[in-house]
This record gives sequence, structure tokens and C-alpha cells, in this order.
Amino acid sequence: FSWGRFRKIILKMFPVLNWLFSYRFREWILRDLLAGLSVGMFQIPQGLLGVWLTRLPLPNINGFLSAFCCSMTYVIFGTSHHISIGSFSILNVVVTDILKTLSFNQTLSSNGSLDNFSDPTFIKDYMEALMLNASITFLTGIIQLLLGCFCLGFVTTYVPKTLIDAYLAAAALHVIVSQFSFIFDVILDFHKGPLNIFYNVFNFFLALPKANATSILLFLLSMAALRLNTSVMISYKHSSIAFPMELLLIITATIISNRIHLHAESSSALVSMLPQRFLPPTLPDLSHLSNIILHAFFLALLSYFLLVFVGERYASLHNYNIAGNQELVAVGLCNICSSFFKSFVVSSAISGTVIQEKTGGRTQLAAAIGASMMLVIALKLGRFFQMIPNGILAAIVVFNMLPFLEKIPDVPILWRRDKYHFVIWLVTFAAVLCFGLDVGLVIAMGFTFFIITVRSHRMKMVVLGQIPNMNIYRSLSIYRAAREIEGIKIFQCCSSISFANVNHFKTYLLHKMDMKAVPLDESEMRALTSLSLSDAAEERRGLKCSCVCDPPLPPPRIPYREKLVKRRHADSDSSSSSVNLVHWSKYGDKLSSRTLLVGAADAQCAPPGINTGLRTEKNEDEGRTAGLSPGSAIDNSSVQLDQEEQPMYLPCPVHTIILDFSMVQFVDLIGSELLRQIIHMFHNTGITVLIAACHSSVIADFEKNDFFDSCVTKERFFLTLHDAVLAALDKHQKLDKLEPTAEESAEEPPAEQQKVFSLTFM
Repeated sequence: FSWGRFRKIILKMFPVLNWLFSYRFREWILRDLLAGLSVGMFQIPQGLLGVWLTRLPLPNINGFLSAFCCSMTYVIFGTSHHISIGSFSILNVVVTDILKTLSFNQTLSSNGSLDNFSDPTFIKDYMEALMLNASITFLTGIIQLLLGCFCLGFVTTYVPKTLIDAYLAAAALHVIVSQFSFIFDVILDFHKGPLNIFYNVFNFFLALPKANATSILLFLLSMAALRLNTSVMISYKHSSIAFPMELLLIITATIISNRIHLHAESSSALVSMLPQRFLPPTLPDLSHLSNIILHAFFLALLSYFLLVFVGERYASLHNYNIAGNQELVAVGLCNICSSFFKSFVVSSAISGTVIQEKTGGRTQLAAAIGASMMLVIALKLGRFFQMIPNGILAAIVVFNMLPFLEKIPDVPILWRRDKYHFVIWLVTFAAVLCFGLDVGLVIAMGFTFFIITVRSHRMKMVVLGQIPNMNIYRSLSIYRAAREIEGIKIFQCCSSISFANVNHFKTYLLHKMDMKAVPLDESEMRALTSLSLSDAAEERRGLKCSCVCDPPLPPPRIPYREKLVKRRHADSDSSSSSVNLVHWSKYGDKLSSRTLLVGAADAQCAPPGINTGLRTEKNEDEGRTAGLSPGSAIDNSSVQLDQEEQPMYLPCPVHTIILDFSMVQFVDLIGSELLRQIIHMFHNTGITVLIAACHSSVIADFEKNDFFDSCVTKERFFLTLHDAVLAALDKHQKLDKLEPTAEESAEEPPAEQQKVFSLTFM
């Protein structure tokens, strides 16, 4: 324990202390005051209009008290400087849809009239709906709080910015369509299910003959005023803030509407029918827990991601970070507070957030001022705001949604920059637009994780060459100055190796080496198995006794199950006279890597001076295959050449393969196993595989995966790529000095001292 750690924990639990202790009073107070007044004045009529969309008449006092408590809770526990917490209309519609699926009898008919509250049956249904709504909100908050306590907010780190932009753009379109009821002054039942936004737009256009012309005119005039306001800026402390046109519109509309009858629909008619008494806070009823827990879980995710997406947008604009886990805790506490007042699930109030940011809000003090102003004015002067025409409020909401649509024209540019992100944007936007915010979010997140998985595991390999006279190695396809070293192939692996891409890794290597892997036949597999068993018996030679109760020994590990053949002859008939056979000879412990036995078809183009007098292997040598070392090839795979074919020696083009693992972060179990087999297969053809610049964590993965054996040792690993190149050249030069001449090859060592590595090329 230390005071520094205690202070760090307190600041993490209560983010309000971070900006409160560093608050620049002279620079920020007027900004926050102006932003708070604008947000608070907008929240009053906006809260009154919420009943139109939700069709659940919550008493005004409960709604305003819930908004105040949630705002103050987020001020204390939230990490975003610009989020305005509150109910979100689309979330409220989702909740009412859930209530309808649970056999809730809706109380608001399509024409906007309210049933008689004196009816006992109606009152019973009404109270049951409010209690069930409170239970859903409470359970949503509990789920968010638990997710935050278990630090599951890290999921947002895997969400790309393109998904956030696409999601918010589609959500903005949903909000705009939901405002058509206020713009046209026509109340319709919203279509539910896939493609609901298109059905709703179509139904509203069919209802245009019934639209209120005055409401449409007020909407257009308000939009024009807000558009002109973008060219009016206020300079304060060497920075510019937008003129608070929303505040001016609300005040002006309130004064005019209370003096003149504008013949446009307002919230006064609806509010007059709502119960005015305050419903005291009560604990939620969890008797329907089994029916609502799944809905609450999806609402918890939807509320959280909407909050984080909006918060991330403005955090990036103002160069600060938000904490995902702390946001889960904050919004969870806000929903728990909201449930006590029987209110809806809360999240980021997008319109209020936009107003708070563009009017100069710098900290959550603006939200605290706005919530206080909203509560005081709503309780004392709320009746005056009931007369504001709905078309003016709809104009404010629609105009504040437009910034989220500004990046749609830039989507074609995204195609040229990054096709993966373009696809993510397109799928997210289409899914949210067609299936709604909840199902669309699931589709978008699932598709994004799929793309991230595919992209991170997609193998990218590069062939490297050396910059002359330097220890620098670059891609041969990009750098013209890079030159390939004779006899050495250098491959750079630009991603981690796992089960998802290891086959592509193998295919790429074999393609560049002009080889193909074919399965071993039964005789070769039996020889390898017997060889492994003999090695295991050799290790257990010193064992004197054993117990029958000991666990059985594991089956012998087969070092490889395939052999390499030349790709250009892989599909030809094995009985063809043009069969090529790679013939590697091992003298004692020194491996010759420069002899290639070819058929008569290739002998015709052989250069002069090459001795072609090497004899072929005899069938009686096949019995000695069981005694070969684990890294040697199986003589059974040799093909008997025709009598008229004369073998000849040609220089081997590649004697060493170097794998640059400087960009490899991990190698899983399947990748380790196949990589070990690849090394064995190349070793059997006389090609040495070296690994360079491998991180210590990757070597630790190899050790845990039982990667190393008698053939694949740590001697193949080098600290740098240049070290591996020097070692390969040095080893090859030493082997050149030890190789026999053409005359010496006629006098081969005795059969018991010679080990022949042969590989058939079909």
C-alpha cells in the first residue's frame, strides 16, 4: 500500500476529480455555462416529446427527476467530457417493443388519444407496464455494472473507427425518420422487423396529404435558421464556439407559442392527459426475470456501445481518451438510478451531446449545469414549454444528426485507401439501417471480428535480397538494388503463424522453391515408425525394471509425413523416361548439397566437362533404411532408372533457406508442428532451414509445443538475419572443400559407411 497507489485508485473510480482539480475557471466557466444552458433548455421539451414515440405515458416529474439523477451520476463516474446522458428515442422504442412481446396492452392509440385513467383495468395494465419497464432498466444496469467490474470494456478496443462512423450514420437516419411524426404532424404505428425504416418512410409519404402545413413550415424555417447559424461564431479566449441558436429558438418559440396559437401540434394535449402525480421510487419487481434477462442483456450492450461510440467520436476530436470499463460502470449506475423512477434505459442523448460540444462545453460541469437548470425550470415553468410546436423541436433533432452523415460522401475514398475498412463500413451501415440498432450491432460486431481474424491470420510472405555491400535486406519485388544471394533463399514472414495460415505458409515456401509435397507411401511410413521405435528403445536401454501400473508410453512421433517433389514434374507419370531424381550423398557426417541426379532427357543439355559416371542404387540397399537417422530420407522412394539413362551431377541452386521471423509474434501448436515437418522435409533434400531474428517469446512457444528434436535444434536459430546469412555461407564453403572430385566419386566409400539421401521427382 502507498498513497500514490491509493490516489490512483480513487482517481480511477471517480473521474470527476481528474478535471475538477485541474479546472481552468477563467477559461472554461463561460463555455460550460453556455453549453449547460443550451442543453438544459433543450432537454425540457425533448423529454415531453418522448411519450409520443414510446407510447408509454411516464409522469413528467418522474422523467425529469430520472434525467437529473442520471446526469449527476455520469458527471461523477463518467470519463467523457462531452456526453450528455439521457434517454434515447430509438432505445425507448426497443423497450416498448419488448413490452409488447410480453403481452403489454399499449395505452396510446395511433391517433394520439389516451385511454381513460379512471378505468381500473387500464390502471392495472399501466402500472404493470411501468414496473416491467423499471425491471428491464434495473437488470440492464446490473448487467452493465457486472461487465464493468469484470473489466469487459476492453471489447471496444477491437472496434475500428469505420464501424463507429457507419453505426452512428445509420443510427442518425433512424432518428431522423422517427422525427417524421413531428415534422408532418401525423402519428403512425411504426413498422417492426427487418427493413422497418423503409416501410416507415413509405407510410409517411402515403400520409403526406394529411400532413400539417404549418408544422412543415415551422420545421423548414427552423432548419434554415440553424443552417445560417453555422456561419456565426463567437470568439472567446482565442477560440471559436458556435452561437447557441438552439437556445434562442426554444426561448423564442416558447414566448410566441404562449402568445399566439400557431395551429401546429405540441405536447400540451398529450401532457394534459398524463398522470401528474409523482410515483415514488420503489425497488423493481424481478418476478419476470426469466422473461426479460435476454432482452436486458442486449439492451445493456446496445446502451453501452452507443455511449462509447459517441464518446469516442468526440474524444478523438478533442484529444483525450475514455475508459471503456469505467464507462460500463457509469452507465450501469445511471440505469440503476433510472429504474427507481420507473424510467427507460439511458445512454448518450445524441442531440444533447452535439449541442453541448458545439456550444463550447469543456467538462462535465456543463452537463451538471444543464441537469440542474432542466430540473428547476421543468418543475416551476414546465407548462410554458408544453406549447412549443413539435416541428421546431424536430428541426433541432434532425439538424444535430447531420454531422454524423457528413462522412458518407467520403466512403468511396475509403475504398481506395483500405478495402477491408470499406467493407466493414458498408456491412455495418447496411445491417444497422436494415435490421435496427440492436440486430445491426450484433451483425456489425460479428463481421468485424471475422474480418480482424482473417486479416490478422492472413499470411504475408516476402522474398528478401541483400543490398550490395551492406548488411541490409529488403524485398526483391520493391527494391531494385536488392540482390538474391547465390544458393540462399530468404523469406520474411510478416504475420504470426497459426492453424489458420500455416498451410498458406507451407504452400508459399514450396511454390517459391518449385516443389510440391506428396504423402509418403506405406513402406516409408513403416520405416519411419520403426526408426522412431528404435530410437525410443535406445533411450530406454538403461532401464532395468518397470511396473505394469505405469501409464502406457505415447506413440512414436513421426517427424514428417510427406516428401518433396519438383512441381514441374509432379504430375508426370513415374514410369516416364524423363524422371528426375534428386540424389543427395552423405559422406560420414558431412552432407553434400551440390549433386543432382537427372535423367537422360536433361543430360543432353548438360555442360561439357561434367562427369556422368555415377552408378545408381541397388535394391538391396533398401533393407538399410530402418537404420537411417531421423533426418535422412527413405531409400524406398528411389526410382530405378532405365538402363539407357545416365546420371549426371549439376550444381544445386539452393542449399539454405532462411526464415526471417522478426515480425512473428506467436506460433501456435499446429503451426509449430507443421513448421517442424517442413524443416525435416527440406533437410531430407539437403536444404538447411535457418530461422533468424526470432523473439524470445516465440522460442518459448516452441519449447512448450515440443518443437525441438535431434534434427531441429536451437543451432538453427540466429539473433539477426545477417548472422544467419554469414553462417550459411561459411558452412557451405566448408562443405565445398570437403566434397570429392569427379575422379574420387568413382571410388565411393563402402556401403556400410555411406548414407544416401534420395528423393524422387515425378
